Amino acid sequence: MNQEEKQKTTIMECSLMYSLNDKSGQQIAGGEARVRLDEESLSILPKFGEALLFPLRDILEISKKDYRIYFDLASKEKLTLFSLGYRYEDFLRVLSRLRNEILLKDMLMHETLRKTGAEAEFVYFDDGGSEKQRGKCELRLYETALVIMPEKGELVRIHYSDILEIRDVDFTLAITTDFGEKFVLSCMGRQFDPFTKTLSDAINELSLKVQSSLKELLPKSDPSVIRRAARFMKEGKAARRSDIESISPELWTELEKKVKSLGIGEEYEFLESLAQKDKMCIGLKRGLLGDLTGEYIWFLIPIYSENPNEPGNVVAMEAISGAGSGKATYFFRIVSRKDYQNYDAEDLHREVDNFITKMNRCMLAINFRREPIYLPDERLEEPQYQKYKFAIAKIPALSGLRQLFIGRVIHRTPEQWKNDTMDLLKFNISTQDDTAKWRKGENYE
Repeated sequence: MNQEEKQKTTIMECSLMYSLNDKSGQQIAGGEARVRLDEESLSILPKFGEALLFPLRDILEISKKDYRIYFDLASKEKLTLFSLGYRYEDFLRVLSRLRNEILLKDMLMHETLRKTGAEAEFVYFDDGGSEKQRGKCELRLYETALVIMPEKGELVRIHYSDILEIRDVDFTLAITTDFGEKFVLSCMGRQFDPFTKTLSDAINELSLKVQSSLKELLPKSDPSVIRRAARFMKEGKAARRSDIESISPELWTELEKKVKSLGIGEEYEFLESLAQKDKMCIGLKRGLLGDLTGEYIWFLIPIYSENPNEPGNVVAMEAISGAGSGKATYFFRIVSRKDYQNYDAEDLHREVDNFITKMNRCMLAINFRREPIYLPDERLEEPQYQKYKFAIAKIPALSGLRQLFIGRVIHRTPEQWKNDTMDLLKFNISTQDDTAKWRKGENYE
């Protein structure tokens, strides 16, 4: 069987009733049918009527109540399935498994799998302490994250670098994240010890990679300095200049030298001349990007002031591999353009801190890809980019950054880059429309 035939193989088929409503709530189809699941789609086959195909990628949300299953679709339509009888539970399990496998790819998690097959019970509490999800699951350990694959429901990804604490009590793991979420994992049986060892090893290896990269930058530094700096820069997170310099001013200087050595020294210095220097950030990532080898360094440079007529309300972001190819600087607004002039310095400092947290979380979630951030909505309909649509819908930090995105400036020559950057900065304070994007050569006056 070739790959195409395999993808079309029916995994499950059963009888039911269905209802399809358009975005206004009007029913446009419904009745008795058979439902078919394969690895890529859900199909409705009415007894008499037009067959309906729903790619699993187009299902944004699934909820259930009173033995009915509700689907929110990318088309803004709503699909309801009911009267599945004794096949209801089996259908939910198969649907969840197939859809979660798609999500593993489309939420940009396709990285090295360290361990799979650990069955467990889980409970997921949100940052307010309310129970959000529970049930049986499969636990998977990847190079940078733990993934919970529920038997019924949507997968959850926990970055190792976001883990604040892990408590191991009576063969139960309680994991707390930096964001206040809590995950309780239990009933692993004989898999408990192998799972906890692999989890511990994966977290330690990530920490050692950061420390190794920092040690190369500062070979004579005290190991305690390297360890403290690594806590700020876990898994490639961009750390604030003020935090780094509180540990080692020399380390910040070396990080800046590394950025400039990759061919954009003049551009970096120009942005720095406009920046709020204490809020500047640099991150360093190594060996986790597949097609990119060696070091991968990125920076955030916030530009703002209480003078609304100066360049401001902007954070510049750039990420560079050792190869230094395909370079561009990405710009984001900090707050709403129409409200920017009403913010005082302390408010802007706070908004920038929130932005830095959001950007770090987003960059980790999308494995440092930039296309999901800057591609316009119409480009997402192209076949090669459709895989990003679900990630945008399901990763709040990513959808938020897309709204804040102003434009990107390509590096051709330093002079061209500086002219385009000044044009973008001027554009950003000349309009109050938060949806307006900068495009080179457009007249915005």
